[in-house]
Amino acid sequence: MLITPTNVTFILRALVGVFLHLLHGKERISLKNFIEDRALQVRSYAKRWIHAGIFADLLKWMLLGGLVGIFTGSASALFLASLDRATDIRTAHSWMLWLLPVGGAAVSYLYLKFGKEASKGNNLILEQIHGGKEAAIPFRMAPLVLFGTIVTHLFGGSAGREGTAVQMGGSLAEWIGKVFRLSPLDRKIILMCGISSGFGSVFGTPLAGTVFGLEVLVIGLIRYEALIPCFIASFVGDQVTTAWGVHHLQYQMGEVPDFSGLLLLKVVFASILFGLAGLFFSVLTHRLKALFTKVFKNPVIKSFCGGFVIIGMVYLFGTREYLGLGIPLIQQSFSESAAPFAFLLKAIFTSVTLGAGFQGGEVTPLFAIGSTLGSSLAQLLHLSVPFLAAIGFISVFSGATNTPIACFIMGIELFGAEGAVYLFIGCMISYLFSGHTGIYAAQRIGVSKSRSIVIEENATLGSMHIKK
Repeated sequence: MLITPTNVTFILRALVGVFLHLLHGKERISLKNFIEDRALQVRSYAKRWIHAGIFADLLKWMLLGGLVGIFTGSASALFLASLDRATDIRTAHSWMLWLLPVGGAAVSYLYLKFGKEASKGNNLILEQIHGGKEAAIPFRMAPLVLFGTIVTHLFGGSAGREGTAVQMGGSLAEWIGKVFRLSPLDRKIILMCGISSGFGSVFGTPLAGTVFGLEVLVIGLIRYEALIPCFIASFVGDQVTTAWGVHHLQYQMGEVPDFSGLLLLKVVFASILFGLAGLFFSVLTHRLKALFTKVFKNPVIKSFCGGFVIIGMVYLFGTREYLGLGIPLIQQSFSESAAPFAFLLKAIFTSVTLGAGFQGGEVTPLFAIGSTLGSSLAQLLHLSVPFLAAIGFISVFSGATNTPIACFIMGIELFGAEGAVYLFIGCMISYLFSGHTGIYAAQRIGVSKSRSIVIEENATLGSMHIKK
């Protein structure tokens, strides 16, 4: 039997049916009615004993969050293994770069014909959590973004992987929500679980994934009602990805310098530059997307021509090190001082790739931008190269996504707690100096970064860009 969404849905419902049959004998009862009856019972118990409701919620989200983690973790494992294979093939066959325009055009055609709402990517998931229409995240988003991102990396586009994992997680979470007929509020929570699970499993950082799913929705606010569900989904997703034999790269921060006032000033100065780098990348990406769309009305032609622009840039700068995820750049930045403009070129290559409509995320390129900028600044500021590269690694990411707490936790998970103070400073300062910009246009602004700037209620980063 082929493993398809329809077949898996049938199996899940059959298992639930068996469970209901065991509970009620020959009496027939629908899943929806069963859930509603149990919910009423739990509420009646919770009125007398609050812990009855807490325990029931915990059991429910252990099941739902666990399912999200299992499916998303497996999808991330497939994605990461395929991504490594695609990168190896591209590296071994340099001529494949010339197929980038064709590959981009083919993916854009698939999205044009079958993608519909899925073309919004991560922003569609954020919109749905903020109160979009019911069941608007199509299951086809998962295979489409998986295929599209693999094609981007196979032929040499500069993009990341977080966007793919988050979109797969959101799509799978939506499908699970449909199977269990979740309420509107629970649907929002399970979508947040999909974000957390996708992020945590693709980077091997379950705690950062948990907080990212809570923090990315609204700048300055965190929704705690989804804390436990997001943790379960992220933790299970990470464990499942690892169980499939997928391993994540490790980076070393090196020895942390002794504290001094001068060291603190240097870190603050570097962190301001990290925030400005995040701002530059976000604005450049949004404007290039608008420019490509204005010049090329047809998305297929847009990606086709964008592919040739990237090829031209490769030969203009005489290097291919800014293609793909940028992992070699990251590894090099932790061992020696990076070239002064490496961060800038990686930002431009990635912005052009995404602006032209190629599929992929932004986060891993942001890691490369941050680590290379930190590495190049280390020599100027007379600091340890891996020390400042590590701070830049998470700080530029913090500024571009407006998720300082998640980025700080990621820094602890990746580099350890010895340099926690400096990692925290880097994330917070970068977050502030990136302003009201970011890579997610649907991200809402809950709290202004400056009391002198008044933000309209429910304003998004996208609406701020439109006003500008």
